[in-house]
Amino acid sequence: MPTTLDREAALATANPLGLEGIEFVEYATPRPQALGQALEAMGFRPVARHRSREVLLYRQGGMNVIVNAHGVAPGADAPVIAAVALRVRDAGRAWHEAVARGAWPVPVAVQPMELHIPGIHGVGTSRLYFVDRWREFSIYDVDFVPIPTVDAAVPATAGLHWFGLVQYIGRGRSDDWTAFYRELFGLKPLPAERRFGILPAGRVLASPCGTFWLQLVEPAAGADEPDEALQRVAFGAPDVAAAVQALAARGVPFVDGGGLRVEARGALTQELQPGLMFELVHHEQPA
Repeated sequence: MPTTLDREAALATANPLGLEGIEFVEYATPRPQALGQALEAMGFRPVARHRSREVLLYRQGGMNVIVNAHGVAPGADAPVIAAVALRVRDAGRAWHEAVARGAWPVPVAVQPMELHIPGIHGVGTSRLYFVDRWREFSIYDVDFVPIPTVDAAVPATAGLHWFGLVQYIGRGRSDDWTAFYRELFGLKPLPAERRFGILPAGRVLASPCGTFWLQLVEPAAGADEPDEALQRVAFGAPDVAAAVQALAARGVPFVDGGGLRVEARGALTQELQPGLMFELVHHEQPA
């Protein structure tokens, strides 16, 4: 019979960094107000401002989105996903384990009274952070000041929650990126027949904690080679039709044509800003 140590060793092997979900997604943009309007249409609300930088925290339900305009060149293009913070059991241990497995550490320039969040390099210029203070103590209590009169608890629109992210990669790079996420984080590819949403192209990797997924998408035949980057966020929705109806009432347009339409399994917004789209995927909120 397996002992407690055997079970703990097996768990550590399956989930080497102790992942427990997504804490926040950070966008870098030269037009924070325009991005903020798009997020508010999706049900988010600004709840706090950074103490010393041009950064806003948006929230709905258990999801946090950081809009970062600090140091972004005015001539920059569309908003980009600059970072993702992953919830872990122990941020220091997760960072050391990731680096030991070959990750490139990110030097963090922390100002006085700011919280140090360990991170590593992700795809392109993005960063992946590790956060273990999300239950009893919030990381935002240190770096952010609440916006007066705004309730920090923002109800989720139609039960929206994190589902995952879509990453665009170079042609023939699926195996390379699968190995990266498997060896560093314990993500595993799903069988090709298991698909989510209405955009089935690419390879889907499942997190070892079972709370988020990553879709790797290579360029279609004849298409230009893309810059490798985190392309968009996918939200889980227990009832896609109800979520689409609620968001459409808030002014969010959805793609309906060219082979894509709203279905029970998922939907795709139109561009809310150049290059900014969100995906809905039928998925029940994790317990």
